[in-house]
Amino acid sequence: MPAEHFDEIAGEYDESLPPHVVEHYIVKRVNRLSSLIDSGRVLDVGCGTGILAGRLAARGYDLTGVDPSEGMLEEARKNITGARFIQGSGTALPFGDNEFDLTYCVAVMHHVAEAGDVKKTLAEMVRVTRSGGLVVIWDHNPRNPYWKYLMARVPQDDGSERLIPEAEVTGGLEAGGAVVVESCQSGFVPDFTPPRLLKGAARLEGMVERTPGLKRLCAHNVVIASKT
Repeated sequence: MPAEHFDEIAGEYDESLPPHVVEHYIVKRVNRLSSLIDSGRVLDVGCGTGILAGRLAARGYDLTGVDPSEGMLEEARKNITGARFIQGSGTALPFGDNEFDLTYCVAVMHHVAEAGDVKKTLAEMVRVTRSGGLVVIWDHNPRNPYWKYLMARVPQDDGSERLIPEAEVTGGLEAGGAVVVESCQSGFVPDFTPPRLLKGAARLEGMVERTPGLKRLCAHNVVIASKT
């Protein structure tokens, strides 16, 4: 998807989903990512308006965000403190080899979409991560049937997206020089959950995530790899 589309919607991007549901997933991701390393240099690829990067920076990580959309980065620089934000493409990250302890992207790969670009982006994320460092891909799970309905009505999705299969992510990371250490599914709280039902929905989500078979339908694939 062209960066110009995200330039156009940057001001409304953070309002496209209910704030209590957004907060549920932000907390979930912050807790999971911060459980992987105690400190160090962290790169957020496709950082958008920088909310997740800002939360991790507030926990003491040395945080850099990169995104091709200058409009999204303007929002990040305006609203987020404690992190650096740089314009750049995932297929050619503007960093040297072995710079980061943890490199991650969240809800990015389905926008990259084209198979060759997905493979390049995964390889680039491995390249800029130090030996022994971690790469995390957190993206939409094609097995979840609700995505086609949600993606049809949010401004960031214009029909050019492609939901990336789990095997394509793991294969791309391995081709780039990483070893997959965990691949799982996460998340089951839909955007239409009322605030008063969020706690119950979160408990149900935990049950789904722990149930063999059923967990394959969770909203996201979460793949964690270590650079060899």
